[in-house]
Amino acid sequence: MPPGGGGPMKDCEYSQISTHSSSPMESPHKKKKIAARRKWEVFPGRNKFFCNGRIMMARQTGVFYLTLILILVTSGLFFAFDCPYLAVKITPAIPVVGGILFFFVMGTLLRTSFSDPGVLPRATPDEAADLERQIDIANGTSSGGYRPPPRTKEVIINGQTVKLKYCFTCKIFRPPRASHCSLCDNCVERFDHHCPWVGNCVGKRNYRFFYMFILSLSFLTVFIFAFVITHVILRSQQTGFLNALKDSPASVLEAVVCFFSVWSIVGLSGFHTYLISSNQTTNEDIKGSWSNKRGKENYNPYSYGNIFTNCCVALCGPISPSLIDRRGYIQPDTPQPAAPSNGITMYGATQSQSDMCDQDQCIQSTKFVLQAAATPLLQSEPSLTSEELHLPGKPGLGTPCTSLTLGQPTPPSSMPNLAAETTLSDILPLKEEHGGHQFLTPDEAPSPPRMLGASSPLTHSRTMHMLGLASQDSLHEDSVRGLVKLSSV
Repeated sequence: MPPGGGGPMKDCEYSQISTHSSSPMESPHKKKKIAARRKWEVFPGRNKFFCNGRIMMARQTGVFYLTLILILVTSGLFFAFDCPYLAVKITPAIPVVGGILFFFVMGTLLRTSFSDPGVLPRATPDEAADLERQIDIANGTSSGGYRPPPRTKEVIINGQTVKLKYCFTCKIFRPPRASHCSLCDNCVERFDHHCPWVGNCVGKRNYRFFYMFILSLSFLTVFIFAFVITHVILRSQQTGFLNALKDSPASVLEAVVCFFSVWSIVGLSGFHTYLISSNQTTNEDIKGSWSNKRGKENYNPYSYGNIFTNCCVALCGPISPSLIDRRGYIQPDTPQPAAPSNGITMYGATQSQSDMCDQDQCIQSTKFVLQAAATPLLQSEPSLTSEELHLPGKPGLGTPCTSLTLGQPTPPSSMPNLAAETTLSDILPLKEEHGGHQFLTPDEAPSPPRMLGASSPLTHSRTMHMLGLASQDSLHEDSVRGLVKLSSV
């Protein structure tokens, strides 16, 4: 640069890389501020969540709202039109008992509908891949071979052989008594059935509340129906039957709703009472898993052999915690930049080994740098003609040049500059038929191009030009090969 001149430096300004562009390179000192997300926001099943994940329901909730409306309307009409008359004519305990049953029914209904029925978490990609390898080894097939469709394992529970089926959606072997709900798209532990009336699956964690709901609803329905009929009879004794119906039209509506619903509710309560006493599920009873028709030795391995014990285990046993942790936070991967080395900032690995997104981004950034560095090398590749450089064994080089050999070791080809100890025999190998080899000392050997001293002889200018081109070509080839190998990682 000429002294006192600042013009050439203005033309050599560096362009700053934008960290907000679509380029894979990012500033190592700036971290993305990602808002913490909860696990229910990315839950893979077909469920709806409310109150920040505290409430969990199925997506088909239309029938649940119908159930809610029928209970509220029927109970509301009963407390508004029947209870005042019955409290005066019979006893004030009627509205009190009715209120207790109503709140118990609503509490158990909401507890059944808003809770986790016992959803099993799905396998992570690493767990699913490991399980696939175990299945391949067990089946004796390779990853690309034929895999038998049935995937089952057999376990022995209380002397009874139980099959564990593989779920292709959740990528797990389901535990005993678990099943996959096609409506919620989840594997549920101790799956009983999917009940649209409560808007949720019925499984291990909410079965007792479901049973208490239908049992208390049966009592409430019978209670309302009985006292509505009593109200109509008492009024008909005073004013006649038709006048009693005109004076209390709400009682007619309540009686009709209770009459058509009491049979199904009471029948369902009796059926589940039988299931609890024998420690079965609806799914097992429908399939006949423990029926005697399958064989004399077929029996229910989960039954304690005592009705009282089975009921106590189902209704009074401990409730297992939820396995999906729907309100837990998703831990983001924070890249940790390493200490700068030789002016180059190296990106470190991410904290989480399971998520490889940041590592892939780092690899893409490295490829981007290598490709950018290789482009000028490919564009500036020197083209040597046969007149400037000849291969060994072909005429064209003078005799003094063919006998030049240095007895010093060759430095790595990745060195940016060649020192005086560079071995020229690796670049231009000599013919083996030359008998007399003449070796030159490092002081007598000419220096590579751009390093010639003032006292260097110029008689070998053509030879030094040829050697410099050959050295540059060898360095260029080695550099390009190294860049290509690195970029292919």
